[in-house]
Amino acid sequence: MPRVRLVDEAREAGLSKTTVSAALNGTGRLSPEVREKARDTARRMGYRPNATARQLRAGRARLIGYVVGELADTPWTFLESPYFARLTGATAATALARGYAVVLLPAGSLQSEWAALPLDAVVVADPVADDRIVEDLLAARIPVFSDRSVEGRPGAHWVDVDATAVVGQTLDHFHAQGARRPVLVVPDSTTRFHREVDAAHRAWCAAHGLPVLSVRAAEPGNGPVIQAVETALGVGPDRPDALLVVAEASPPLVLDAARRIGYDVPGDLLLACVSEDETAVHTEPPVTTLSLRPDAVAEAGIAHLVAVLEQGLRETGGALVPVRLDVRASSVRRG
Repeated sequence: MPRVRLVDEAREAGLSKTTVSAALNGTGRLSPEVREKARDTARRMGYRPNATARQLRAGRARLIGYVVGELADTPWTFLESPYFARLTGATAATALARGYAVVLLPAGSLQSEWAALPLDAVVVADPVADDRIVEDLLAARIPVFSDRSVEGRPGAHWVDVDATAVVGQTLDHFHAQGARRPVLVVPDSTTRFHREVDAAHRAWCAAHGLPVLSVRAAEPGNGPVIQAVETALGVGPDRPDALLVVAEASPPLVLDAARRIGYDVPGDLLLACVSEDETAVHTEPPVTTLSLRPDAVAEAGIAHLVAVLEQGLRETGGALVPVRLDVRASSVRRG
């Protein structure tokens, strides 16, 4: 079908091309009635602005690459993660509201696979140590938006959460409830966040004179994480009395694993999970969660990206998003 032109829409609406253009771009001094008439006619006729002409005028394709660096060996499994699913969706929605489209790139992408794409910038979520795609993007002079691991590098910008707060808030809460043998389940990962979680856990235990108890999940996914939980809660003379699961897993499955081993939650064991999984609210007891607030991370990241691309912001700074601890019955002593 032939493309609807601006002149076609103007003729249908009984307005001038200049008036219709101003109405659709949100400019000019037009009455609300005229502006709405132009927009309603555009929707009804299926009018779309000429994207190629806009790109030529702006000097940008308005395309943002998006890649999850942590799961390079299994490129698309991040869509099964409640955290990454929400981060990805929020990034796409926030970018679209600013006039940018998101292009999903598989983790481990080679430069030959994305070099021909007219990307204005690339978001690299949770890169692993020495991530090659970060190096390649910066070498190609494409702005990179990632976590704090890229801080100070020319062309790189960051938004992150405070890993020390993740550990400190939760372990302080456990401690106030009487726990003295908390155990941590963390991924066997080289991302900055997980390395800092491990370091913060060790520092907190040392500061409180408590043993450092931790188990690493060999791989991402419910199966490997639940195996790590079972190892952490294994039968022994000095069983843990609190469990913090930072490796992402279904809270109901974590709760079931504790019960299978013989724990009463929260009687014998206080439980908290770093999770965006809404099923945590519907278990019995409801599971305490610590949210990394992916929606807020996405909003802060896109706001910073737009400031760099459209306002000429040159500083390679970033923003730290506070985490949120939602205390529920699984981590509160009865009575």
